[in-house]
Amino acid sequence: MHIQRIQVPDFRALKNVDITFEKEFTPRIFPLGSLNGGGKSTLLQLIFVLLHCSVNPDRVEFIQNLIDDFEVHDESGKKTLAIIDIWDGSKTIQLDFFVCNKTYLLNLLPEEERLLAILEGTEILDQLNVIFKEHLKTNDIIKICDLHRINKNEKGLILCQLNCEELIDQPFLKELSNKIFLTAHISQIFLFLQPDNRKSLFKKQENNQTNYYQQIKTANSKLPGFFTYDFLAIDILIEAFKKARDEDFKQAVEQGGNYGNNYVKLLAEMNNVLTNKKINVQSDLSGINFKIDGDETELYPEDLSHGELKRLCIYMWLKYNNIKDAIVLMDELEISFHPDWQYQIVRDLEEWGATNQYILATHSYEICQAVTPAHVKELEPKLEPKLQSKTIQ
Repeated sequence: MHIQRIQVPDFRALKNVDITFEKEFTPRIFPLGSLNGGGKSTLLQLIFVLLHCSVNPDRVEFIQNLIDDFEVHDESGKKTLAIIDIWDGSKTIQLDFFVCNKTYLLNLLPEEERLLAILEGTEILDQLNVIFKEHLKTNDIIKICDLHRINKNEKGLILCQLNCEELIDQPFLKELSNKIFLTAHISQIFLFLQPDNRKSLFKKQENNQTNYYQQIKTANSKLPGFFTYDFLAIDILIEAFKKARDEDFKQAVEQGGNYGNNYVKLLAEMNNVLTNKKINVQSDLSGINFKIDGDETELYPEDLSHGELKRLCIYMWLKYNNIKDAIVLMDELEISFHPDWQYQIVRDLEEWGATNQYILATHSYEICQAVTPAHVKELEPKLEPKLQSKTIQ
C-alpha cells in the first residue's frame, strides 16, 4: 500500500493541502516539514483515523471525536474532508471522504422520491433506509459513520466515495485499515478522545473525575495501529528470541540437523541498534540485560537512554509485528535522537522495513538531508529560506 496523494481543502490548521508522494521514489520515505503550528501532526492524525477506523465499528468513535467541530455551510450540503489516492500495487484507488447533511442525501433522489421524503419527514440521518442506501451504492458511496453535530445542533454523516465501483462490496478498505499505522508520543492520542475528555487535560482533576491517563490507555487499546515510541515490554524482547530459537529448531528438523541463523541474526541486529552496548540473554530465556563494550557492569532497560530505548522500540515494533507493505505515519521521530541518529534512523527504517512507505512529520534537517530534496514535502509555514537551502545542498 502507498499513499500517492493527499488533498485537504480545509480542516483546522490545514488549508488547501495538496501533496504527492511519488511511488517510484526509493526509499519510500518522505519527511514532512513546516514550522510549528503548520498542521503536520494534524495531517497524520486525519489520515490515520480515516484509513484505520472507517470500516471498524469499534473505532468509528475516534473519527467522530477528531472531526467533532467540522462544519458544513455549502448549499449542496456537502463539504470535502480529505481526498486520498492509494496505490494498491496495480492501480490507483481514490477515496473521497466528505461530510454531508440531509440536503445532500435528498439531492441524490429523483425528484418524486425527494418530494415524498420531504413530505413524510424522513429521518434520513437517524436511519438510512433501503432507498437511500441503494442511491449511495449507485454513486459508489459508502457510509462511514454519523456525526453528532454540524452547524450547531444539526446532525451529519461522513461518507466515502470510491472511484472503483467493484470495490464497494470488496474488502479493500478492511485490508487498508490493517496496513496503516501511526507512531507518536502517547499524548497524541488525546486528540482522539471525546471533546469534553480532551478538555480535561487542561483542568484540575477532581476526585470523582475519570483519570485522564486511564482514558488514554482505554483509547489506545482500541487502536491497534497506534504505537508509542516510549515503551517496550521486556516480554516482547524475550518472545522475539524464543521465536527465533524455535524457527532455527524447526529448520534443523526439516533440513536434517542444520540449524538456522535466525537467533544469531536477531542478536547481531539488536547489538547494532544499541551501538556501544551488547544485549545479554539469559540461557533459559527468562530475562535480558545489557553490557557496555569492555565493561562487565550489567544494565537493564531502565538504564538505557531515552534515545537508545526509542530506537530499540522502533526496531522491535517493526520486526516483532512483521510490518510489511504498510503505510507508516511517524510524528516527530527525531525527538531524543542525537543529530547523527536522526540521520541514521532514515537508513534504519529502510533496512528494517524496506517495503513500507514512511511519512515523517519532522523539524529535523538531518532527517531531510538523509533523502533527496524531492522526497521532502512541506506545509505552510514552510522552513526558513536560509535553513531550507541547507536541506537541498
